Amino acid sequence: MLAIIVLAVPFAAGVAAVVVPWQRAIGWLCTAAIGVVLGCGIGLATRVVHGPPVIALGGVLRVDALSAFMVIVIGAIGVLATWQSVRYLSAEIEAKRSSRRHASLYAVLVQGFITAMLLAVLAGNVGVMWVAVEATTIITTFLVGYRQTRGALEASWKYIAICSVGIAMAFLGTVLVYLAALHVGHHQHATLDWTSLMAVSHHLDPGVMRLAFALLVLGYGTKVGLAPMHSWLPDAHSQAPAPVSALMSGVLLSVAFYALLRFKAVADGALGMGFPRALLVAAGLLSLAVAASLLITQRDYKRMLAYSSMENMGLLALGAAAGSPLAVAAVLLHILGHGLAKGVLFLTSGEILHAEGSSEISQVRALLVRRPALGGIFGFGLIALLGFPPFSLFVSELNMLRAELQVGLGWAGALSLVFVAVIFGAVMSHGRHLLLGSGPVGEKVHSTPAFVTVPLVGALVLCALLGVVAWPLDSLLHAAAHVVAR
Repeated sequence: MLAIIVLAVPFAAGVAAVVVPWQRAIGWLCTAAIGVVLGCGIGLATRVVHGPPVIALGGVLRVDALSAFMVIVIGAIGVLATWQSVRYLSAEIEAKRSSRRHASLYAVLVQGFITAMLLAVLAGNVGVMWVAVEATTIITTFLVGYRQTRGALEASWKYIAICSVGIAMAFLGTVLVYLAALHVGHHQHATLDWTSLMAVSHHLDPGVMRLAFALLVLGYGTKVGLAPMHSWLPDAHSQAPAPVSALMSGVLLSVAFYALLRFKAVADGALGMGFPRALLVAAGLLSLAVAASLLITQRDYKRMLAYSSMENMGLLALGAAAGSPLAVAAVLLHILGHGLAKGVLFLTSGEILHAEGSSEISQVRALLVRRPALGGIFGFGLIALLGFPPFSLFVSELNMLRAELQVGLGWAGALSLVFVAVIFGAVMSHGRHLLLGSGPVGEKVHSTPAFVTVPLVGALVLCALLGVVAWPLDSLLHAAAHVVAR
């Protein structure tokens, strides 16, 4: 029942936004709906962490520990984004940049976007998972172009063109997995079922599975933002409304990575860990190298955050390549920590853009003096994102590196540290320009409403607490890791 509620509640909120013209009450209804999703995710996690998976709708929905963890991630960042969407839409209407009808469309699309991501992680069939990920591509195309500026429309076209190629490759990879399953004499109606694929993974044709997994890494890797199919990411994240950027960077990339984790478990059974590991290491290191080179010369703080997402997805690829339970548990903790930190940073960057009127790093400075609340939150968000203790990204990155050393990937871990050091220096340099310095003489200190700051500070505090005492998630992380780790 909880699995059905998780999908039904945001869908119902989206329907309400269609029927009733947008107003603040509809915005708060959408936020409350995602809060219910978060609560249901926690409820599902308590049921499956020490018990069997929850099956619903005749096997269409299947919730194990990994799925439940992803529902919690989507719910947590979704609450932040929909909360901030109320302020964003109100400001757009007051400035006459948007109508109530257009705002209603935004609310419907956001609820549809979240519903599609939830379906992707709850689907018991990898074909349904592919359909859900494709649905996120279609919906977010309209959200990226929501502002209807020339840059936003160009970014939305670029996004759908590149991601459609990627999702088509993922479709071909899924079809090849289906054909490989048919060749082992499995029942046709169940060949794309996750549990059935895992049961026959050791008997799948290695030649077919090599090609299939390569296509899947390229296909879903496009949605993840891994190089070389990453070029849509900075444009889409920088042009989308801030709450949408928070959802895309903090959740959507991780949902696509979730699909890769599922397929990697099948590929490991068919091929052993060597071939999948080599592909993920190559994609991870290339992504880190590209992100490092582009962050050095970055001039736009929203694009800086987008390239930072690419860096973190590269780190996740290296952690998944290691493939041990420790590595996967660290990957999952990193997904949650990155989602919280990046959600806070993109939402704060939206506030900075609204206040300063520019996303150019050179045009914004001395935020700690001029706008202390926004500057402080942005500064601590950068500290969390760069992996400083006590934030959870420090713990997850350290454990991913430990796991890489244990499985003989120390050389890849060492290379990643070099790229991370370059990225650290670049982001610190840009952050110093944005935050430090003195403001114009006579300029008053600008305050930020508690309505904006309280949820963002709360998310940063949660990220720090997870780095210090991860015990509330410890059992769930280990149970989720054992779903796909060998």
